[in-house]
Amino acid sequence: MSRNSIHFFMMIGMSVMLAISGCTDYFTGLLAYESGDYETALKKFLPLANQGHAQAQYNLGVLYDKGHGVAQDYKEAVHWYRQSAEQGVAQAQLSLGVKYRQGQGVPQDYAKALKWYRLAADQDHASAQNNLGVMHEHGYGVRKNYARAMEWYRLAANQNHALAQNNLGVMYQQGYGVRKNYRKAIKWFRLAIDQDHAPGQNNLGVMYQQGYGVRQNYGKAIEWFQLAADQGHAPAQNNLGTMYQQGYRVQKNYGKAIEWFQLAADQGHAPAQNNLGTMYQQGHGLPQNYAKALKWYRLAAKKKHVPAQNNLGVMYKHGYAIPQDYQEALKWFRLAAKQGHAPAQYNLGVMYEQGSGVTQDNAEAINWFQLAADQGHPPAQNNLGAKYYQGQGVPKDYTLAYMWASLAATQGDKKAAKGLHMIERKMSSSQITEAQQLIKKWKAELKK
Repeated sequence: MSRNSIHFFMMIGMSVMLAISGCTDYFTGLLAYESGDYETALKKFLPLANQGHAQAQYNLGVLYDKGHGVAQDYKEAVHWYRQSAEQGVAQAQLSLGVKYRQGQGVPQDYAKALKWYRLAADQDHASAQNNLGVMHEHGYGVRKNYARAMEWYRLAANQNHALAQNNLGVMYQQGYGVRKNYRKAIKWFRLAIDQDHAPGQNNLGVMYQQGYGVRQNYGKAIEWFQLAADQGHAPAQNNLGTMYQQGYRVQKNYGKAIEWFQLAADQGHAPAQNNLGTMYQQGHGLPQNYAKALKWYRLAAKKKHVPAQNNLGVMYKHGYAIPQDYQEALKWFRLAAKQGHAPAQYNLGVMYEQGSGVTQDNAEAINWFQLAADQGHPPAQNNLGAKYYQGQGVPKDYTLAYMWASLAATQGDKKAAKGLHMIERKMSSSQITEAQQLIKKWKAELKK
């Protein structure tokens, strides 16, 4: 599953939120906008905006921003948002901040985005407070500061802002800026869910799926994933696809898994694109098609999705749908391996072990096998055990060979199980006891 922590910047609302005004033309424009008559709204708002009517200026910005009644023009939207924002309209300040954050109609400028968010937040605008939380959480224009992010999220969440409630839940779920607390995470997810908030529904599903703060319950996880997926929430669609792919609480159904992966992938969700690529590569639920697998892996890898980077490396290594290219394989394996992805670390180790595209180097292979083995990757553990057994790149050590082979074998690695018997025959009872103690110690460390 993909980490199911979701963070949004508030976009401009489809409806125009306005203060009471005595101007008949203004209210006529407002009613026209709400009914979808954008041309009439434009005719009413434009003269008022030119006269300095702050709310009309903001609404005119919305029309240009959305392309309602006019050709979409971000620069013109920014112009009118600025006119309104400088008169102190909080929603316009927020919208102008969003434009600077996204670089639409103006060069991207986090500092200016922060300035306008703060002005709106100082007026207790919840969406601006939430956006400031995101800026501090991710370090956009400011030094990353989880504690400060929590402060802004909490201010907005206490105003019943669903995005902020969900974001605050994620902070407790992940332990960002606060001690990890699953119960508090669930509390905030549920408050967001009370507003039918899809990311909150998905995140609560993850809690049930993983058994975080609640008894693990795949059935309830599916219920929450389904509710969010039905709202078009891509991470939930991907998670629901995974439940069908793996057969968690439901009968394994590759067809349904593919349907949900496809819906999420079409929205540009990188984990779903990678999962769809895997289905095509393995021929699960559809004819095996390396070309389509390659297409989806590339899309996800371009979004810096780590498992897809590793999978793309596999395609290049074996020449699936493309000419075999060890250098490209090494490039993608390294990108993923340096981000701590155990399968990529293992694959990079194999490249050095075999001398594929690089000078054969057992010591370098062992470095990568060790990193993956320390994360519990069975093939890497088996290979590391083999190196200690053979004394390749490391001093021969039957105790360590037994330890790593045993750890891999207990996870179902058949090669390790077979090798374990060979190693054991060369060991004394005291060596086996020592190896077993090392295994217990390693497992205890892994749980921390």
